[in-house]
Amino acid sequence: QVQAVESGGGSAQAGGSLRLSCAASGSLTVFSINDMGWYRQAPGKQRELVASIDRRMNIKYADSVKGRFTISRDNSKFTVYLQMNNLKPEDTAVYYCSIDYGLGSSSWGQGTQVTVSS
Repeated sequence: QVQAVESGGGSAQAGGSLRLSCAASGSLTVFSINDMGWYRQAPGKQRELVASIDRRMNIKYADSVKGRFTISRDNSKFTVYLQMNNLKPEDTAVYYCSIDYGLGSSSWGQGTQVTVSS
């Protein structure tokens, strides 16, 4: 059993910053975690990849967040972070943490609301 728990969500003003954290726990080792990432889903929209980082620190960002968001991971803490700067109202969504591990297994966080006001 692997669980992912998010923290750091909340409200911010446009232009502000917010930092999300997601800690994984359970039957994991530093060697078993593969890709870690953040997805988001706004009302009426498809869930989309925001950013991902693999064990070799290869990073992908959605075009909409490039230059504003930074993803990082701390393997010793089984944690992935998302630093969100210069927030925009369109960033408002439920953000989900994804942990890929082992041979194709995946765990998702419960989701955390991020609301950005104008």
